[in-house]
Parts: sequence; C-alpha cells; structure tokens
Amino acid sequence: MTKQAIIEKTAKTMSLLPDEKAVEISDFAEFLFKQYEESQIIKGIGVMASKSESFTFLENEEELYSLSDVKEPYNG
Repeated sequence: MTKQAIIEKTAKTMSLLPDEKAVEISDFAEFLFKQYEESQIIKGIGVMASKSESFTFLENEEELYSLSDVKEPYNG
C-alpha cells in the first residue's frame, strides 16, 4: 500500500469518527512525527560527531605520568 493510499484510507476513517476521536488521532500522529524528527536529529548529531576531527589530538597524546610517579599505591 502506498503512502498516499494510507493517508486517504486514514482520512476516510477519521471522517466517520466523532470529533474528539479525530483529535486523538491527530495528536497521536503529531506525537509520532516528533519522535521521528527527534530520532533523525540524534542520528544527524551522531554522524557529525563521528566525522568531526575535534578530538583527534587525543589519539596522539603523550603519557604525562608513569607508575614511578605514584607516591602511595591504592589498596582499594
């Protein structure tokens, strides 16, 4: 079934319902759209972060401390 056919079928069904039920369906559709939109934004942020080179300097960070710098060992 195509998207347009689904829209037409839903609109036909909604026209048979009382106003308050049609409002519920509209509210639910908005809720689903906002969820979808948010997931797309999060996915986009993830892609941008993975392509970013902002933290590449950490890959070549030199070791500043060694075990000989420890004054008192942790015996947790």
